[in-house]
Amino acid sequence: MIELQLDSGSGLAIYLQLTQQVKRAVRLGMLRPGDQLPTVREVVASLAINANTVLKAYRELEREGVVRSRHGVGTFVEQGPGDGIPVGEHAALRRDLRRWARRATDAGLGAETIAALFSVTLQEIESDAHAREDIA
Repeated sequence: MIELQLDSGSGLAIYLQLTQQVKRAVRLGMLRPGDQLPTVREVVASLAINANTVLKAYRELEREGVVRSRHGVGTFVEQGPGDGIPVGEHAALRRDLRRWARRATDAGLGAETIAALFSVTLQEIESDAHAREDIA
Protein backbone atom coordinates (compact mmCIF):
# COMPACT_ATOMS: atom_id res chain seq x y z
CA MET A 1 0.00 0.00 0.00
CA ILE A 2 1.20 3.51 -0.76
CA GLU A 3 2.02 5.94 2.03
CA LEU A 4 0.87 9.39 0.96
CA GLN A 5 2.84 12.45 2.09
CA LEU A 6 2.49 16.21 1.91
CA ASP A 7 5.00 18.90 0.99
CA SER A 8 3.82 22.13 2.60
CA GLY A 9 6.42 24.12 0.66
CA SER A 10 5.43 22.88 -2.79
CA GLY A 11 2.75 25.50 -3.40
CA LEU A 12 0.63 22.74 -4.95
CA ALA A 13 -2.89 22.12 -3.68
CA ILE A 14 -3.07 19.16 -1.30
CA TYR A 15 -5.51 17.18 -3.44
CA LEU A 16 -3.18 17.59 -6.43
CA GLN A 17 -0.22 16.37 -4.38
CA LEU A 18 -2.23 13.26 -3.51
CA THR A 19 -3.32 12.60 -7.11
CA GLN A 20 0.23 13.07 -8.40
CA GLN A 21 1.63 10.64 -5.84
CA VAL A 22 -0.88 7.95 -6.77
CA LYS A 23 -0.31 8.43 -10.50
CA ARG A 24 3.47 8.32 -10.01
CA ALA A 25 3.18 5.11 -7.97
CA VAL A 26 1.07 3.55 -10.75
CA ARG A 27 3.49 4.73 -13.43
CA LEU A 28 6.45 3.25 -11.58
CA GLY A 29 4.66 -0.03 -10.90
CA MET A 30 4.55 0.52 -7.14
CA LEU A 31 0.75 0.29 -7.39
CA ARG A 32 -0.77 -2.26 -9.73
CA PRO A 33 -4.29 -2.88 -10.98
CA GLY A 34 -6.38 -4.25 -8.12
CA ASP A 35 -4.27 -2.68 -5.37
CA GLN A 36 -6.29 -0.80 -2.79
CA LEU A 37 -5.53 2.81 -1.88
CA PRO A 38 -5.58 3.83 1.77
CA THR A 39 -9.08 4.61 2.94
CA VAL A 40 -10.12 8.24 3.28
CA ARG A 41 -10.17 7.75 7.05
CA GLU A 42 -6.58 6.38 7.03
CA VAL A 43 -5.30 9.30 4.94
CA VAL A 44 -7.09 11.84 7.15
CA ALA A 45 -5.57 10.23 10.28
CA SER A 46 -2.02 10.03 8.90
CA LEU A 47 -1.88 13.48 7.27
CA ALA A 48 -4.28 15.45 9.50
CA ILE A 49 -6.19 16.87 6.54
CA ASN A 50 -9.87 17.30 5.72
CA ALA A 51 -11.71 14.23 4.42
CA ASN A 52 -13.18 16.33 1.59
CA THR A 53 -9.64 16.95 0.29
CA VAL A 54 -8.96 13.22 0.09
CA LEU A 55 -12.35 12.61 -1.51
CA LYS A 56 -11.62 15.30 -4.11
CA ALA A 57 -8.29 13.64 -4.95
CA TYR A 58 -9.86 10.19 -5.24
CA ARG A 59 -12.73 11.55 -7.39
CA GLU A 60 -10.19 13.19 -9.72
CA LEU A 61 -8.26 9.92 -10.00
CA GLU A 62 -11.50 8.10 -10.73
CA ARG A 63 -12.48 10.68 -13.37
CA GLU A 64 -9.11 10.09 -15.04
CA GLY A 65 -9.65 6.31 -14.98
CA VAL A 66 -6.73 5.62 -12.67
CA VAL A 67 -8.85 4.20 -9.84
CA ARG A 68 -12.35 2.95 -9.20
CA SER A 69 -14.20 3.48 -5.94
CA ARG A 70 -16.47 0.71 -4.67
CA HIS A 71 -18.93 2.07 -2.15
CA GLY A 72 -18.34 0.53 1.24
CA VAL A 73 -15.34 -1.47 0.02
CA GLY A 74 -12.61 1.01 -0.93
CA THR A 75 -10.75 2.60 -3.82
CA PHE A 76 -8.77 0.35 -6.15
CA VAL A 77 -6.22 0.91 -8.93
CA GLU A 78 -7.81 0.32 -12.32
CA GLN A 79 -4.94 0.80 -14.76
CA GLY A 80 -1.30 -0.16 -14.95
CA PRO A 81 1.62 1.94 -16.12
CA GLY A 82 0.68 3.77 -19.30
CA ASP A 83 4.09 3.58 -20.94
CA GLY A 84 4.16 -0.22 -21.33
CA ILE A 85 7.71 -0.52 -19.97
CA PRO A 86 8.27 -3.43 -17.58
CA VAL A 87 8.81 -2.49 -13.94
CA GLY A 88 12.29 -4.07 -14.05
CA GLU A 89 13.29 -1.66 -16.79
CA HIS A 90 12.08 1.22 -14.63
CA ALA A 91 14.50 0.11 -11.92
CA ALA A 92 17.44 0.05 -14.34
CA LEU A 93 16.56 3.49 -15.66
CA ARG A 94 16.27 4.86 -12.13
CA ARG A 95 19.73 3.47 -11.30
CA ASP A 96 21.16 5.26 -14.34
CA LEU A 97 19.36 8.46 -13.41
CA ARG A 98 20.64 8.23 -9.81
CA ARG A 99 24.21 7.92 -11.11
CA TRP A 100 23.71 10.99 -13.29
CA ALA A 101 22.11 12.96 -10.43
CA ARG A 102 24.95 11.98 -8.11
CA ARG A 103 27.49 13.22 -10.69
CA ALA A 104 25.58 16.50 -10.96
CA THR A 105 25.47 16.85 -7.16
CA ASP A 106 29.17 16.04 -6.88
CA ALA A 107 29.82 18.75 -9.49
CA GLY A 108 28.20 21.24 -7.10
CA LEU A 109 24.76 21.60 -8.67
CA GLY A 110 21.75 22.08 -6.41
CA ALA A 111 18.45 20.24 -6.65
CA GLU A 112 16.68 23.07 -8.51
CA THR A 113 19.44 23.29 -11.13
CA ILE A 114 19.47 19.51 -11.57
CA ALA A 115 15.68 19.47 -12.00
CA ALA A 116 15.91 22.34 -14.51
CA LEU A 117 18.62 20.53 -16.50
CA PHE A 118 16.54 17.38 -16.57
CA SER A 119 13.40 19.26 -17.61
CA VAL A 120 15.16 21.17 -20.39
CA THR A 121 16.76 17.97 -21.67
CA LEU A 122 13.36 16.22 -21.80
CA GLN A 123 11.92 19.18 -23.70
CA GLU A 124 14.80 19.00 -26.20
CA ILE A 125 14.23 15.27 -26.70
CA GLU A 126 10.50 15.83 -27.28
CA SER A 127 11.25 18.67 -29.74
CA ASP A 128 13.70 16.44 -31.61
CA ALA A 129 11.09 13.66 -31.78
CA HIS A 130 8.44 16.06 -33.11
CA ALA A 131 10.88 17.42 -35.70
CA ARG A 132 11.60 13.86 -36.92
CA GLU A 133 7.86 13.17 -37.15
CA ASP A 134 7.36 16.33 -39.23
CA ILE A 135 10.11 15.25 -41.64
CA ALA A 136 8.71 11.73 -42.07
